[in-house]
Amino acid sequence: MSRIGRLPIAVPGGVNVSVDAENVVTVKGPKGELKQKIHQDITVALEDGVINVRRPSDDKNHRALHGLSRSLINNMVVGVTEGYAKGLDIVGVGYRAQKQGKKVVLTVGYSHPVEVEEIPGIELEVPTPNKIVVKGIDKQLVGSIAHNIREIRKPEPYLGKGIKYETEVVRRKDGKTGKK
Repeated sequence: MSRIGRLPIAVPGGVNVSVDAENVVTVKGPKGELKQKIHQDITVALEDGVINVRRPSDDKNHRALHGLSRSLINNMVVGVTEGYAKGLDIVGVGYRAQKQGKKVVLTVGYSHPVEVEEIPGIELEVPTPNKIVVKGIDKQLVGSIAHNIREIRKPEPYLGKGIKYETEVVRRKDGKTGKK
């Protein structure tokens, strides 16, 4: 069996989980509500405050869906209780970010400032001028928004300038070498 898929998901207090006839899992918690449609072959059972995900056979497709479905449901439970956050660092002379209302204005070496709007379910914070924190309850959406912000100015390997994830290590290259 799938090592991930067979693990039970503990439902903490204050979190309501429901599964309807079309296999749509709804998780409501203190931070919000998330819904996810699970493949019809996968069975999601709620028993005594624990969610169990089961598959009908050892078919390759069912094995793949088993672990995926369990991870998606677990991410929803964690999201509505704790939430997710992804940090971005801005590296470069004169590169900075500032919050203006519901948007973040980035000055990252272009001839114009770049604006990033908050979308529903996502909160953008700028604790310091060279750091952005993307917060939300949907793990996929938080990662997607963080990726889109990083794409504005990717870190380059020669000087290390750009927007990078706080855990990312930029491999540096040597510049030009002089003539011998």
